[in-house]
Amino acid sequence: MTQQASGQGWFVEVTDQALDIAKYTQLVTDPAAGAISSFIGTTRNNFQGKSVLRLEYEAYVPMAVAKLKELCQQLHSKWDVTHVAMAHRTGVVEVCEASVIIAVSSAHRKASLEATHWAIDELKATVPIWKKEFFQDGSMWKENEESRRLLQQQQDGQRQQQQQQ
Repeated sequence: MTQQASGQGWFVEVTDQALDIAKYTQLVTDPAAGAISSFIGTTRNNFQGKSVLRLEYEAYVPMAVAKLKELCQQLHSKWDVTHVAMAHRTGVVEVCEASVIIAVSSAHRKASLEATHWAIDELKATVPIWKKEFFQDGSMWKENEESRRLLQQQQDGQRQQQQQQ
């Protein structure tokens, strides 16, 4: 399943299909842009000394697309960029395959480089996409920063209720 959205200067997509950097680079190519910066997050074959077999992503797709759109709009307001494209995979992502691609164009390299760095950090922290890592000796869900923050808020609320009793 693929869901995408686009507007003036931005494109976002959450898909269970393979990601192709050429597609997203083409989406941000512009005659006024002297720089295109990209980030491609791929599945590596190890994590903390364990052999990784594959990753599996799940997402609340409508909210993930909306959050990616919001990140593009924030990025446009923070940096002088021309175009932004962000895409994230769902489902099984094998070793060496791309899980996420971010491409940003701008007149000069500094804006696109900084914007790309900010975008991947914000995406990982706030977009409702969850990763399950499969190792030779089992598997585990890996929470993102937003999940941790929501869990912490829930736990804090429960503590406050207990203290009030």
